[in-house]
Amino acid sequence: MSVLEPIAEKDLPLKRDLDLLARVLADTIREQTGPATAERIDAIRDLAFRYVQGNDAEAGRALSRSLSSLDPESTVALVRAFSYFSHLSNIAEDLHHNRRRRAHRMQGSAPQHGSIASAIDALIERNVKPHDILGLLGETLIAPVLTAHPTEVKRKTILDCHRAVAELLSQRDRYAMTPEEEVANQEALERVLLTLWQTREIRTFKLTVQDEIENGSTYFRNTFLHEVPRLYLDLEDRLSKLTDQPVALSNFVHIGSWIGGDRDGNPFVTAEVLRYAISRQSGLALDYYYQQLGKLENELSMSTRLVQVDQRLQKLAEQSQVNLARRAEEPYRVAVGHIRARVFATATQIGTFHHALHDVAHAPAYTSAHELEADLETVFDSLIAHGAGKLVNGRLRRLRRAVSVFGFHLAPVDMRQHAGTHERVVAELFEKAGLEDYLALDEASRRVVLLRELASPRPLICPYIDYSADVQKEIDILRAAEEMQNRYGEAVLPNYIISNCESVSDMLEVAVLLNEVGLVQLSPTVRSKINIIPLFETIGDLRGCGQIMTDLFSLPQWRQLLSCRDLVQEVMLGYSDSNKDGGYLTSNWELYKAELNLVEVFKQAGFKMRLFHGRGGTVGRGGGPAYDAVLAQPAGSVNGQIRITEQGEVIAAKYADREVGRRNLEILIAATLEASFPEPMPEDFDPTDRRRLMEGLSLRAYQAYRDLVYATPDFITYFREATLINEIPNLNIGSRPAARKNTNSIADLRAIPWVFSWSQCRLSLPGWYGFGTAISEYLKDKGDEGLETLREHYRTWPFFQVTISNMEMVLAKSDIAIAARYSELVNDQDIAKRIFERIKGEWQRCVDAVLAITEHPELLGDNPMLARSLDNRLPYLDPLNHLQVELLKRLRGGEESEELRHAVHLTINGIAAGLRNSG
Repeated sequence: MSVLEPIAEKDLPLKRDLDLLARVLADTIREQTGPATAERIDAIRDLAFRYVQGNDAEAGRALSRSLSSLDPESTVALVRAFSYFSHLSNIAEDLHHNRRRRAHRMQGSAPQHGSIASAIDALIERNVKPHDILGLLGETLIAPVLTAHPTEVKRKTILDCHRAVAELLSQRDRYAMTPEEEVANQEALERVLLTLWQTREIRTFKLTVQDEIENGSTYFRNTFLHEVPRLYLDLEDRLSKLTDQPVALSNFVHIGSWIGGDRDGNPFVTAEVLRYAISRQSGLALDYYYQQLGKLENELSMSTRLVQVDQRLQKLAEQSQVNLARRAEEPYRVAVGHIRARVFATATQIGTFHHALHDVAHAPAYTSAHELEADLETVFDSLIAHGAGKLVNGRLRRLRRAVSVFGFHLAPVDMRQHAGTHERVVAELFEKAGLEDYLALDEASRRVVLLRELASPRPLICPYIDYSADVQKEIDILRAAEEMQNRYGEAVLPNYIISNCESVSDMLEVAVLLNEVGLVQLSPTVRSKINIIPLFETIGDLRGCGQIMTDLFSLPQWRQLLSCRDLVQEVMLGYSDSNKDGGYLTSNWELYKAELNLVEVFKQAGFKMRLFHGRGGTVGRGGGPAYDAVLAQPAGSVNGQIRITEQGEVIAAKYADREVGRRNLEILIAATLEASFPEPMPEDFDPTDRRRLMEGLSLRAYQAYRDLVYATPDFITYFREATLINEIPNLNIGSRPAARKNTNSIADLRAIPWVFSWSQCRLSLPGWYGFGTAISEYLKDKGDEGLETLREHYRTWPFFQVTISNMEMVLAKSDIAIAARYSELVNDQDIAKRIFERIKGEWQRCVDAVLAITEHPELLGDNPMLARSLDNRLPYLDPLNHLQVELLKRLRGGEESEELRHAVHLTINGIAAGLRNSG
């Protein structure tokens, strides 16, 4: 790889990996496509590097000529080559981050910023007592939640190959190899890249929810089941040293999932799909325990001639139904074998598998994970008793924690449905029962009748009445939820989320429906086996959420239900739809204000608040560094309670690699710890000026954004024709439709394809539009004094700093010249020029504003690592954009072929890889 700037010594291993990958891929391409095509690709690659990294204008003109003259076969080969260069660069960069972290630890450096160790050290320096940290962790819940929201273009097969590449590179880094071993490693790498080159990158079929369940389970199998227990144990050991006493933490980190339970806008999530999701997860957990117990059985070879086991262990061994006379002196092996047999019996009873476990004996199934924990504790205690404490600190301790965290269900699944669906279901149930015309009732009357039904022992659903298909589908999935809780415990389905929640009655409707299946009950006894969670998504919802929660908490019935939920009420905030509704700055400010408002509402009501942040991967959907995002939350809004969605390609980026996954979990824990002990503000601090400033900026940005997106008649035409929004539904990246309704309205379009489309054309408009106008108008009024005020807020206010920093990242990844090429796709060029000039003007105002406020000489002036990463990737990324435009012109011009459509999809894949957080 040609790199035009000096390489720091610490980054030489990254260059070595990039050079190796580029060389092996280039050789693979030459072997598979022939010398002529390979030489053409190499020449274009060199031009791209000279143009992007060397700012060589002549190389840019030559690059443009070369790209426009490619024949179809060479075009596809080039797109594939540059896409793979981007993917492989990502793998090498992730490994380099791991390498640098290991180097710091080996050198005894101070704990890395964002690590748990760094967070604990920072709290101790601020005089937070260790017992206060332990007290917080005893009441903490931290949960990254995997969703099936589609922006992940890569197939699971491709991701498996990526993991193989990462493992081979890691071997070269960690082990001193003989020349023969090095050759064998490179040959293995060549085989993987050949497999990649001969494998179709894009799915030929549309994903089903079952496919999404399988894809999601990969991260548990490869990362979470291994790393979550280790993370707990490391934290316990660190706190034990800090407090000079044994520490046993409760389970406060849970990996959640929406896959198989989120039916908002997804007609394919049914009762059977929910059952499959949960039983499949159960099968994965029990399979893991089974395999670990097999290894543990081999390890615990202690003989009764040499050690004395305790009576409980002996009794456990005696329960085995297998005649193991040859192991009569090895009771641990017999006991663990019996536990394994019981796990197998449990697995065959409640799990769904894609491969068979090996039956080792007939044994009774466990009725709960607590029984399995108790048996493992028996083994644990016996080993401790005869001086084998070192043995319990390995696999057995990790397995105990895994069973404690993951149980027999693996991951808590959230259910989600749109408030409008609940309204229609309740209305039909009322109609069929001869009750009020529910849809005709006002809000106050709805509350009255819903509370009446909630307290009534009489069922609302009658088994002798035929309901419409849509209503019956909802009834069936609620019954499945009750069945799953009975089988696996309440932890399997702990949450029910209401999308587009706009009123108290939206909450009560769900309570009434859950009451019908026994998950919620006021009479004859109070019971609530599930959290009912409002999701506030639009700007209007965020502004009204405080009053809705105030009204809700004023209901004695709701207070009774919360008494069954440890007085915790969860509230979900939607970043994506609020951004689409009001633009970047207004969305961020309204979310911040909503949190401040909710903190006060909960304080007055006497309930504990847990916020669930519905963030996407890109900044336009709430993305950005998680550590900074959590620390930027208002004081009092975290308090050890936080859930955050993980979506699209971000899931693979964060959790496909175990070490990277561990690091991302640590970041979330560390940030939550620090945010839960906010530093006190000075006594003379008055936030009034900050809020007044942000209100003014938000209003200006909102007006600019709404004027373009919703008030410009031809904007929808521009968006439809200058982006790939019409091509994305055919990409087979998820089971969910791209829009809730079949209309030509921005309002009905899902936020995910909205943002994904803008990122592909290198504008990323949702991540900045409106900010430039807001700042320029403010500075017209306030001048230099106003600029200094903005700079001061950037230096001292985490919220403002993160808002600017994330926007700076988006602007650095955008390219207005490339975006101009996409405007050529608009049929009416008068519309294209008029709207693009507005967008271009606002983009420049945003860049100017960010540079003025941050005082950076260029974008990413304070983030050399990301700047270096972009520098490595843009030479591959920019040509893909140019090719994408050419291919779209041909496709939309009437040239129809499967090869052409495939090429377009390949460019989408490659651009998403180059941008990384694009969805």
